[in-house]
Amino acid sequence: MFELGVVYRNIQRADRIAADELAHFGSATVHEALGRVGLMKTYMRPIYPGAQVSGTAVTVLLQPGDNWMLHVAAEQIQPGDIVVAACTTDNTDGFFGDLLATSFLARGARGLVIDGGCRDVKTLQEMGFPVWSRAISSKGTVKETLGSVNIPVVCAGMAVNPGDVIVADDDGVVVVPAALARKTLDAASAREANEAEKRAKLAAGVLGLDMYKMREPLAAKGLKYID
Repeated sequence: MFELGVVYRNIQRADRIAADELAHFGSATVHEALGRVGLMKTYMRPIYPGAQVSGTAVTVLLQPGDNWMLHVAAEQIQPGDIVVAACTTDNTDGFFGDLLATSFLARGARGLVIDGGCRDVKTLQEMGFPVWSRAISSKGTVKETLGSVNIPVVCAGMAVNPGDVIVADDDGVVVVPAALARKTLDAASAREANEAEKRAKLAAGVLGLDMYKMREPLAAKGLKYID
């Protein structure tokens, strides 16, 4: 059961260094490093291409068609945070636009992940404020009903706790539990080093069939070559 009408001010954020450095690896590598968990549903798409960020979550629970709590959340943002907004029911109204982005930027936010709609896309791109959203919609919202800030939420199918690490790019959005941030960073670093070695071999002409030793198991499955 969600708590409504509450704002938790003193949240425990993940290790800042780990939270910052995970952006360098991107969502796919972090997802693998985490054990192939933590990935939000694939309908969460960036409103413009090329953004790649990570940061600690300030969570928001919204009511449908009402963006009041995003304004409340702005006060709780610290530099390096990413706001993660869920809704009490499916809704694609345009909860967020350039005015709220201006406020979020002034507080040091790195972006927004919202299981709802976003608008003012052209201006947000010009501002360099990235958003991952369920939809893009011009439809406006009201400010009438209480939600909450900094409570556990479920955003696009993933549980997010205040202070967890969010990694987002063109490939998707991944949630890293705060307690696993450092371990995930180490695993992502090791994975990246391993992939760099493989990339060099592939660039030199080595086939994946040989590098991954696929020929024998393929033959065992019955694959035949016919000239």
